[in-house]
Amino acid sequence: MIAHTPSDPAERLELASQALGALPIVCHFLDRMRLGVLLERHLPPPDARCRLEPARAIGLLVRNLCVSHEPLYSLGEWAAPFDPALLGLNAAQVAELGDDQVGRALDRLFCCDRASLLTELVLGVIAVFEVDCSQLHNDSTSITVHGAYRAADGHESAGQPTPKVCHGHNKDHRPDLKQLLWILTVSADEAVPLAYRLTDGNTNDDQTHIETWEGLRALVGYAGFLYVADCKLCTREQMTHIDQRGGRFVTVLPRSRKEDGFLRDWVQTNAPQWSEAERKPGKRGDDPDLVWCTAPAPIPSGEGYRIIWVRSSAKIGRDAQARQQRIERGLGALAELQARLAGPKSRLRTRQAVEQAAAAALDQASAERWIAVTVTETVQETYRQEKRGRPGKDTRYRKHTTTRFELQFTVNADTVAYDAHTDGCFPLITNDQQLADAELLAAYRYQPNLEKRHHQLKSVQDAAPVLLKSAERIEALFCCHFVALLCCCLIERACARQWRVRRSPSCHCSPNSAPASSRPRRARSRCSHAWPATASTTTRGTSKTSRPNSRHSKHTCWSSSAYRRPSTPADQTRASGGGYRA
Repeated sequence: MIAHTPSDPAERLELASQALGALPIVCHFLDRMRLGVLLERHLPPPDARCRLEPARAIGLLVRNLCVSHEPLYSLGEWAAPFDPALLGLNAAQVAELGDDQVGRALDRLFCCDRASLLTELVLGVIAVFEVDCSQLHNDSTSITVHGAYRAADGHESAGQPTPKVCHGHNKDHRPDLKQLLWILTVSADEAVPLAYRLTDGNTNDDQTHIETWEGLRALVGYAGFLYVADCKLCTREQMTHIDQRGGRFVTVLPRSRKEDGFLRDWVQTNAPQWSEAERKPGKRGDDPDLVWCTAPAPIPSGEGYRIIWVRSSAKIGRDAQARQQRIERGLGALAELQARLAGPKSRLRTRQAVEQAAAAALDQASAERWIAVTVTETVQETYRQEKRGRPGKDTRYRKHTTTRFELQFTVNADTVAYDAHTDGCFPLITNDQQLADAELLAAYRYQPNLEKRHHQLKSVQDAAPVLLKSAERIEALFCCHFVALLCCCLIERACARQWRVRRSPSCHCSPNSAPASSRPRRARSRCSHAWPATASTTTRGTSKTSRPNSRHSKHTCWSSSAYRRPSTPADQTRASGGGYRA
């Protein structure tokens, strides 16, 4: 029997496509971070049950967190369309991927010396990417969990502590759920993460800064960096600890401090020497400029630290609007309470109960400072027959007395005027005597960039809610989240720097300086008709083109000279002179 061999070479070929997506870029930065080398060095050897090396499993998990967070049980399905080489695996290992293999790798990551691993990783990033560590920002956020988590009680495992899942001050406004506390420190150099801690859910923020600062000093190798944090840093113990060891800090003076009240009283009768520190155009063309002014405070803090007073033109309007809204909510709540008291079935029958209800209504509206309430009492007398029947001259009547309460409330105009005098103002406290007021303000105004990293952790990486039950694996998973966040931030930093170079007026390749006919077309990040970048391989068989999985077709299109998406009729129209219309 003679086998038939197709004469047409195209009949002997098959076109197989594999997705690339953003993985080439992610792998490039992970290689520069030397993540694979460090994982192989620090992770303990696998046991007989592990068919996949722990270092490769953790590397795969970090890549997944960078691109699109998937549950552990669906990592195999997620990895199937991609080129296995980009995942650090082969085809057989991709087929065996499952939550059991990755879960055992997380156990290995928890048991290893993660402090040494992360320290070596971050120090390498600082050296290779030349990250500026002269100014560091710290803040914390809640990581909400669903479930009882009775086993996550803070016990020790393999000689290491585990975080305690419990109730605390939930910053996601879910006090009914348990939580963990995520503490993150970033550099002022494009908000690159440098350190993190995962602590118990009931940890107070005002007890975390000493340990965090000591860790940062050991990491960067000196104590002279500027440490910026929120008002929870402003305690005598923490500020003194940093100051006595040669450190520098900037934070907000909280309203609970006596110095804040003195400064607000002083401003009522004195004129601060305001000097403009920064000016920016408004968000819209017809909006006024945003102006920040600073003035030195007349007295230092109780510890002898320097205080500067800041006034923001945008905050002036926000403070006035917030106060007006609170007053309106308070008046509305009191009006509703007054209607309840006037009803025939009111259950508030004592003066004390009425006063407590009025105070609770104002407290819920946060308007007790500006609204004064007085409870008045009136007695109503009514007469009713003792017996049934038609009344006559001998009918006896019984007197009934009913106590009614009314509310009289007014807005305290003097208090409103007092607060309006300091609208838009807040004090900063620091031990640095060399930096100018404008430089201190600029350092503190960089703090919202840290909040974006928290948002990136919770939204892009889907870190909350936590879907694991083992406290050890939760700790290891958030270590992977930190590494993935560091990688994504380094990619963002490189793009931002390159974009600033291209927009520089001295650069001839700037899109704005080039002629209109030669300017590059604006990239379309999400196209319904565009395929993701693919790598094609040719094998023997019938001629067939396999399209990538449709679930990846909506992802961002990463274009390069080596991997281009297929041309479309719209591209041909633009190439012929159609272009984009304004």
